[in-house]
Amino acid sequence: MISEVALRGVEDADLDILFEFMRDPEAVRMAAFTAEDPDDREAFDAHWRKIRGNPETLNQVILGDGVVVGSIASFVMEGDTEITYWVDRAVWGQGVAGRAVALLLGQVTVRPLHARVASDNAASMRVLTRAGFKPVGTDIGYAAARKSEIEETILILS
Repeated sequence: MISEVALRGVEDADLDILFEFMRDPEAVRMAAFTAEDPDDREAFDAHWRKIRGNPETLNQVILGDGVVVGSIASFVMEGDTEITYWVDRAVWGQGVAGRAVALLLGQVTVRPLHARVASDNAASMRVLTRAGFKPVGTDIGYAAARKSEIEETILILS
């Protein structure tokens, strides 16, 4: 069980482990809105170069007891600040995502803050609503991980 959760900036050495997390088939299915091909390292590296170079994006790794167990970020899309996170499936159910979101909310003070989650991802929905996010609507979008359109819930923290 993870006892301490912390955040720090993403370092080059973290990318190998984040790539492995983002290739986990069950995690990819739950996240739904993922890279077209989670095994494409070149696309992964290009994406991370782009987001790490964007001054409007805050990218951090999630540390569980000092070890990288995920990533979390805030970014601006179409004028709205959003958050996103990814946690290694090996630590699901240990409160890591909720604690990481709470830490990020202490750093990102922009309100309203937006989040999106596949509507059938009950665990991620719980993380966000416990953090104070409120569902405000839904959207239908193409989820590459499921190769189909699915419902996505839009949440806002005021």
